[in-house]
Amino acid sequence: MAIYLTLILIVLNHVAFSGSRVTVSLFALESGATQMQVGILMALYAVCPMLFAIAIGRLADRVGPRLPMLLGSVGVGVALLLTALWPSMATLYVSALLLGTSYHFFFVTVTGIAGGLGGGEHRSRNYAMVSLGFSGAGFIGPLIAGFTIDFFSHVAAFYVLAAFTAIPVLMLWLKPGFLPGAASLPGAVPVGSAMELWREPRLRNTFIASGFISAGWDLFNFYMPVYGHGIGLSASAIGLILGAFALATFVIRAVLPWLLNRSSEVQILIYAIFLAAGAFTLFPFFRNPYALGAVGFLLGLGLGCGQPMSMSLIYSLAPAGRASEAAGLRVSVNNVTHLVIPLVFGSLGTAFGFAPVWLGNSVLLGIGGWLVRRSRQ
Repeated sequence: MAIYLTLILIVLNHVAFSGSRVTVSLFALESGATQMQVGILMALYAVCPMLFAIAIGRLADRVGPRLPMLLGSVGVGVALLLTALWPSMATLYVSALLLGTSYHFFFVTVTGIAGGLGGGEHRSRNYAMVSLGFSGAGFIGPLIAGFTIDFFSHVAAFYVLAAFTAIPVLMLWLKPGFLPGAASLPGAVPVGSAMELWREPRLRNTFIASGFISAGWDLFNFYMPVYGHGIGLSASAIGLILGAFALATFVIRAVLPWLLNRSSEVQILIYAIFLAAGAFTLFPFFRNPYALGAVGFLLGLGLGCGQPMSMSLIYSLAPAGRASEAAGLRVSVNNVTHLVIPLVFGSLGTAFGFAPVWLGNSVLLGIGGWLVRRSRQ
């Protein structure tokens, strides 16, 4: 039962978090924010995770998962309520920083313990279920946000999303017995420096490629609302496009076991990265929401496959007993891209329009695919 109860926590918290990205972006634009300001908001999601992901993982190893997961769930709910109660650009900046920080207390911890729930022999099954849970929640969150904004208001959307964190908070506060204790967590005593992992060439190239994949995911969720707003799409249409992307990530992760029986992790990762790069080049050519939804679905197949494959590859390349530390370093690298990419592409979009943003990210993914291919060779 432990993995199923954990899956409930993942889905509810991720609905709130993924919906917050859409709501924060659209509320900022409705308040008169520029693309650059929206980029700053999205970058604030990544500041603390970039700096403290490894420390969060080590904290979870030392004290057990309940405390960091509870802090994360409470923090996400509080951040959403802050903007609902005091709707302003100033509050959005505080909320974005708190959302990114709080959610990663939950995210780093839950991805670190999921593989061992029910025994190590269930690791592959557990991570497949966790990936599907994130994908399903990523589909639901933007849809709920978009339709709530269209039929009610931005403030109502913040209240609705905050409500999703109530059950995780109660479960973690009142009935945390399904989670492992600190003593049963693997890798509780870290060995060496995280920089030792970075210096290993194959790991380093995979970390960088993973960062570009994560940046592509982040850019799409940040820039699709900006692009949709700029070409006159409604909030619900934007939510449906984001939902098509999330649906594709769910579909591709459901068939990953079948793909792995026919190809290697590295080969699948290379194909996934180049598929996503190709999808990004198509966005500037379409304004119809159905066409954009189809391109978003294609992008979701690539990025949705790329993330679990990069996680699995990093796990297999990490030295014995340091897989959790490697996962924390992966999150840190990913959040460097989360911080830099929205700022760079927000500025690029403000200065030169939409097309360079989509095409620039395609180039980054192409570089990531080349790095993974080089590591394989």
